[in-house]
Amino acid sequence: MLDEDDLGPADKILLDLLTEGRVTAPFAAEETGYSLQYVRDRLGRFVEHDNARKIHEGLYELVEDPRESG
Repeated sequence: MLDEDDLGPADKILLDLLTEGRVTAPFAAEETGYSLQYVRDRLGRFVEHDNARKIHEGLYELVEDPRESG
């Protein structure tokens, strides 16, 4: 799991979106203004560290917000 010290500004914005519900990378990119590839990379990092899960091809949901752990 990631912790709050591991998060950059984009991560925090993406986590805010994920706390509101499931997201796709294109939706998150549009909402945040970050590039689609960058958003995919960040979401992938959340999955890699078990903070989010990919529930369907391209659809992500939050498992644990690293800002609330610890």
